[in-house]
Amino acid sequence: MALRPDEFYDRARSVADGESRLPLARMTGWDISPFEADGLRVAPLRPPVLPEPARHGEDPSDCDSCRSRDEGIWFDDRWRLTRITGVGVPLVLMLHPRDHYDLADLPDELAAELGVLTAHIARHVQALPHIARAHVYRIGDGGAHLHVWFFARPEGQAQLYGSWMVIWDDLLPEYPGDVADADAAIVADALAASYGGSRSATGEV
Repeated sequence: MALRPDEFYDRARSVADGESRLPLARMTGWDISPFEADGLRVAPLRPPVLPEPARHGEDPSDCDSCRSRDEGIWFDDRWRLTRITGVGVPLVLMLHPRDHYDLADLPDELAAELGVLTAHIARHVQALPHIARAHVYRIGDGGAHLHVWFFARPEGQAQLYGSWMVIWDDLLPEYPGDVADADAAIVADALAASYGGSRSATGEV
C-alpha cells in the first residue's frame, strides 16, 4: 500500500533543510540541464492539500476538449490531433479522444487504438527533415480529458535530450509558426495515409 499523504510528506521533509527545501536533483548536474547548479535552489516542499482540487473538465459539460471535438489537423470518428502553438521546439502535437475519456477509463478498443496511433504519429514526426526524435508524454494532472503530447526534438540539439526537453521548450524563442504549420500538415497527411482518417472533422479532405 502506498504511503499516506502525511507519511509521504514527512518522509520527504526528513531530508529537507530548515526551510523545507530538498537537495538539488541529480538531474541539475546533467550536461543537458538548462540550469547551472550554482545559485539554483529547490522551492520549499508544501504540505499535502486534501482533497485535491478538481482538474479542468472533470465535468464533461465544462470540458474545453469536448467543446473542441471538431478542431484540429487530423480526425477519425474517435480521435483528433491538434498542433500546439507558441512553442519553442519545432513541433508539438496533442492527441485527444473526441469523446470524454481519461486514460484509466479508456475502453479497451480505444486503448488499443491509442497504442497504434501513438506509434504512427511518432513515426511521422521523426520522418520530418531535421527532426531526430519524437518524445511522447501523458501527464493528466491539469485536465481530466485524456491528452497525449508529442514533442519533436530538433536534430543535433543534444542538450534537448530526455526529460529536460519540455523545460527547454519553455525557454526557447517561439518557433516560426508557418514552418510548424507546414510540418504539422505533413504529419497529418501521412497519418491519414498510414492509419486512415482525414484532415476534416466531417471526413472531407
